[in-house]
Amino acid sequence: MPCSPGEVASLFLFEKLAPEQLGRLCAAGRVELFQPGPVYTEGDPATCFYVMIEGTVVLSRRVGGDDVEVIRSSQRGVYSGAMQAYLGDRVRQVYNNSMRVTEPTRFFVLPADTFAEIMSEWFPMAVHLLEGLFFGTKNTQAAIGQRERLLALGSLSAGLTHELNNPAAAAVRATATLRERVAKMRHKLAVIAEGPFSRETLADLVDIQERTAERVAKAPALSPLEASDREDALADWLDDHGITQGWQLAPTFVQAGLDIDWLEQVAAAVGEEILPGAVGWLNYTVETELLMNEIDDSTTRISHLVDAAKQYSQLDRAPFRVVDVHELLDSTLLMLSGKIGPRIAVVKDYDRTLPKIPAYPAELNQVWTNLIDNAVSAVNSAGGDGTLTVRTALDHERVLVEFRDTGPGIPPEIRGRIFDPFFTTKPVGQGTGLGLDISWRIVVNKHHGTLQVESVPGDTRFQVLLPLTAETPEEAA
Repeated sequence: MPCSPGEVASLFLFEKLAPEQLGRLCAAGRVELFQPGPVYTEGDPATCFYVMIEGTVVLSRRVGGDDVEVIRSSQRGVYSGAMQAYLGDRVRQVYNNSMRVTEPTRFFVLPADTFAEIMSEWFPMAVHLLEGLFFGTKNTQAAIGQRERLLALGSLSAGLTHELNNPAAAAVRATATLRERVAKMRHKLAVIAEGPFSRETLADLVDIQERTAERVAKAPALSPLEASDREDALADWLDDHGITQGWQLAPTFVQAGLDIDWLEQVAAAVGEEILPGAVGWLNYTVETELLMNEIDDSTTRISHLVDAAKQYSQLDRAPFRVVDVHELLDSTLLMLSGKIGPRIAVVKDYDRTLPKIPAYPAELNQVWTNLIDNAVSAVNSAGGDGTLTVRTALDHERVLVEFRDTGPGIPPEIRGRIFDPFFTTKPVGQGTGLGLDISWRIVVNKHHGTLQVESVPGDTRFQVLLPLTAETPEEAA
């Protein structure tokens, strides 16, 4: 259609241009009429810059598998298309949204190359400022994103070190005590062997030792009251049979699941003359078994922590695979247990019947980390005592993972901005404002899911909805 410099000048974008500039625009560009339907599609090469002369335009963005409308306007002069053409080859030139019209609509259309030339020639200072703003923001976001990951890594390392230190220290203490007990048991065995005891008596004593070790492995759990009553009864029995310091031996025997009937069997097997020595030797046996149990428990805890760290970091795992979200949640909660602290109660409301889902597990762990960290910060800001509830459920054809905290909530006036880059409600130095932005991009862009928030004072819920099926990276490519 014919291009009129006067009509182009009536658009607010060009109203300050000189007549020769308007003439150049009309000579280089064109006026085009589009019937209802698509004009261009997000992700296609950005070849033109569009300024609407009359009609109605709708802009949308691709979110997961859906097109989400972001702008609908009938205002003359609204523009879209190759708006970053002035950056040239330094940025991949594609359309960042999709545009369609709902009625016959006229546009002034300028080729992207011409738009870039005119911008550089007519507004050189503006182009430099825009370049600086674009690349500066991009570099800042990358640098702060890296800093955010380093801070999270430092927090996780501190928590993991704290969690590993307790079982490791317990294993070291138990090993040192075990060495001492084994030495005393060897000495006691030598004393018994030098005594005037028959082979049958010694055989009975060894048999009792074996049965004692078996009972230690099967010791029942007792309530504090039951344990106290049993300790008193054992101490009285030991005193009645002339065994000194029975009050020290009784707690060890009770912990091992031994009772008066067992002591009676020992007395009947070895006789009164060697009963004190036999009981002392068996006490070392019991202590040795209990210490080995403690070492086993400590090293098992260390192994579980290491497994949780590997699960969290997804070392030696495929980047995209079918995963159980509960395994990812448990590993993240364990890694962050030091930061959560004892004042925040963690409630797991899991639907264990949920199927596994295709996902990038390492990146989902980053989402869980950001959401849990925010929940902990919210509870701490309200005094430090509260509850973090992690819930999973099936929501139609999607898996729901919900993080609920009892913090002060998110005010309605800022709720729409919390997913914006660099927006944070944390004090200066404690947040970069990228945690939720990164989480949004991982959930929405990479997993084609949804991340949403519901909040009132005392009840804030971040909900992650993930599809049960997804394209593999190869299929997507």
